[in-house]
Amino acid sequence: MRIVFLGTSAFACPALRALAEAHDIALVITQPDRPAGRKRELKPPPVKITSLDLGLPIAQPERINSEEGIALLKKAKPEAIVVASYGQFLGTKVFSLPPHGTINIHASILPRYRGAAPINWAIIRGETETGVTTFFIEKGMDSGEILVQRTCPIGPDETAGELHDRLSELGAEAILETLRSIEDGTARPTPQREEEATLAPKLSRADGQIDWAVSARDIHNLVRGLNPWPGAFTHLESETVKIHRAALSSIGCGEIEPGSVALQETGRLLVGTGDELIEVLEIQREGRPRTSGRAFLNGLRGEARFS
Repeated sequence: MRIVFLGTSAFACPALRALAEAHDIALVITQPDRPAGRKRELKPPPVKITSLDLGLPIAQPERINSEEGIALLKKAKPEAIVVASYGQFLGTKVFSLPPHGTINIHASILPRYRGAAPINWAIIRGETETGVTTFFIEKGMDSGEILVQRTCPIGPDETAGELHDRLSELGAEAILETLRSIEDGTARPTPQREEEATLAPKLSRADGQIDWAVSARDIHNLVRGLNPWPGAFTHLESETVKIHRAALSSIGCGEIEPGSVALQETGRLLVGTGDELIEVLEIQREGRPRTSGRAFLNGLRGEARFS
């Protein structure tokens, strides 16, 4: 099938590679190069790098719904458009253009976790299972008819970054299955159950602030759900401290206040929460490299409390 692929982030790259082996990629459309890093040098998106590696034609319009974007699509004459982590909403003139429709790869079991950050929110909310969904794009946000769904478990200590990588590979399998079913006439688009819909809004750095008064499990889920970005953080006096990894301890807090460092004699960085102590495994002070909880604890002088 003749495909135009719309994608930007690393999540989209396994699907692009799989499609390039099985289908005719007429054009890859990705976001423009953006300034990144301390020097603000222009950096190409991962999909552009993958496309160059595969020798695929690339376009980077500022807006896909612009005259330029639509002209690029019409010139490519796709039978279907495949979208994965592209980063822009598609207008009717875009998603209605190909005869076999415009298909999105979404990193959740829709209708749950519609939106920009489904992987993160699934972990933050303590889900034990997630997956990917392919669906026809329509005017609503992630609300189109479902084509294929694949599920997978979420590990009890799995981070968003680790789950992202597994789901990106699952998404590649799902889109190949989707296109096969469209080609052979066995596709059965299924409407979503609106009453079951939940949202996964875009994250900001502010979402990472730890409230030590909630349960240890909720803090653990927040830490791993925001790893690697935007990251969970707390404060030690006036200093911002990032918490990269944590673990449940099953040790009750007793009289230990939320945020207080406890039982230092154990050599473990144990912190009070709303119910049980949580162990901080990997931590980072401002302007310093990451370190283990034990090494951080060794550098403390006297009592300490995060806030």
